Amino acid sequence: MAKATDRRETQRFNIHLPIHFRISQRGETSRWATGVTCDMSSNGVTFRCRKPLPIGAHIEMTIEWPARQDPNAVELLATGFVIRSSASKAAVSMTAHRFRVDANAGEPMGAIA
Repeated sequence: MAKATDRRETQRFNIHLPIHFRISQRGETSRWATGVTCDMSSNGVTFRCRKPLPIGAHIEMTIEWPARQDPNAVELLATGFVIRSSASKAAVSMTAHRFRVDANAGEPMGAIA
């Protein structure tokens, strides 16, 4: 039996990070939901979710990034389109992404610099 080849253009990495996401719909305010990533690449992410997401829907995502040795909170902000979805998992093709660093996250509440 021949081994199936992976047609992905970029390598995926198994990484489990908290993700917050919402479907962008014109004229409607969508609610943020949470999940956990299963794997990621430079142009896509698969994550666990509680219900199926509409195929082709535009999605906004915030992924909590593991910034070692850094007291600042780092997040990956991304947008894309849902390309696969089941009852417990969704795959997204990312169209844009950037990192956001919160320089105040390392300071205790009420701290004066």
